[in-house]
Amino acid sequence: MQLSLRKCTLTDLDDLVEMSKTTFAEAFEKDNNPEDFKAYLQEAFHPRKLAKELSNIYTHFYFVHNSSKRVAYMKLNVASAQTDVHHPRAMEIERIYVAREYQGKQVGAWMLNEIKSIAKKFHKEFIWLGVWEHNPKAIAFYKRHGFVKFGEHPYYIGKDKQTDWLLRLDLK
Repeated sequence: MQLSLRKCTLTDLDDLVEMSKTTFAEAFEKDNNPEDFKAYLQEAFHPRKLAKELSNIYTHFYFVHNSSKRVAYMKLNVASAQTDVHHPRAMEIERIYVAREYQGKQVGAWMLNEIKSIAKKFHKEFIWLGVWEHNPKAIAFYKRHGFVKFGEHPYYIGKDKQTDWLLRLDLK
């Protein structure tokens, strides 16, 4: 596989909306109440919301391509764009999603290496993220890559209050 990373711009909005909805649904739709899930998809990935996030200088979206095919995307936040931890030397991975047909092919590991490089260019000391407590596959993946749990926070899918584990990886 020949993976490459490309920073998203506003011209990528339609593709970003589509990939965001598709990969999130592939990952979590089966585990959530259909009404809550539909409401969450409509709100979280609404074109106006994603356009505003794309325009935020502290939020960075990237597509991952295998040759010319888009296979994954990620959303990184720094400074005030971070959702929970607002440490000046931190970078949040708010979203990291791989298309179903590319899971298990080391795309996620490649993405984490790219994220580490980006974080170092931004002079960050650690990377953090939230992962659903009922997602053992993702938790195991992050732990294999050196992330450790440092807290929890609530995460809502519609009206359903869920718990995310906060994980961090020190870069020093």
